[in-house]
Amino acid sequence: MSDDGRRPSEDPSARGRNPLEDPPVASSEAPDAPGTPSGTEGAGAGIMALSLPYQVVAAVALALVGVFACVHLAMVFLHVAPSNTLTKRHGEAVSDWIYPEFEQNWKLFAPNPLQTNLSVEVRAELTPAADGGRRTTAWIDLTAQDIEAIRHNPMPSHSQQNQLRRAVDFYLGTHTDDNRPNGLRGTLSEQYIRRIAMLRLDALEGPGGRSLGPDVRRIQLRTVSRTVPAAPWSTEKTRTTPSYRDLPWWRITEADRTAGAVTSRTEAGR
Repeated sequence: MSDDGRRPSEDPSARGRNPLEDPPVASSEAPDAPGTPSGTEGAGAGIMALSLPYQVVAAVALALVGVFACVHLAMVFLHVAPSNTLTKRHGEAVSDWIYPEFEQNWKLFAPNPLQTNLSVEVRAELTPAADGGRRTTAWIDLTAQDIEAIRHNPMPSHSQQNQLRRAVDFYLGTHTDDNRPNGLRGTLSEQYIRRIAMLRLDALEGPGGRSLGPDVRRIQLRTVSRTVPAAPWSTEKTRTTPSYRDLPWWRITEADRTAGAVTSRTEAGR
């Protein structure tokens, strides 16, 4: 007996029902979800819920918005970018689009981006030859050595990419146009670029099949600037002939040589 006085097996809902009859089957149709209007089962969402004419209108509107966004971004990019072939040819159209609603007073890129390829070359004056005269090597392109080491190399070293370039920038920034140093940093930049050049010469083969470095007495470097040519479809005229800046002849001291070069020179003199 339970607390309410009924037997445990007695179900109030079963009174008056034949035990042989099947129990009622629950409906397979689930009630509508809250907030869902009745009769909308299977309806699509978003643009697909619209009729065909409205779908066409919505698609055209989205396409126009996308085209406008792309054109606007392109015009802003050309407006803030440095002067180039496109801005020279279509500058008026860009200005008409930007001013006055989208005026920009800041620059996205550096005011004077590099538009030239700069390479560094070196030549060396070697110890006297058998006839007593001094020999001078041809110009050796150090930048070409770096490019050759970087090409097809997925992980080039930092020195291959930046060492020579940074050394030249350091030198040019601390010297006048007539190659006079502007203080102690100018002298330091000379020592730095001399030692880089000697490292490269030590790796080259000289007379007799040994390193070229121990025979070097003086070196001279020069920079070669070549303007990047204009695109084939551009009407812009650029000067493609290289311009040279010769640096002074520098006498090589023992401090400019690597330890390996000093050792080789000592052994060769024995």
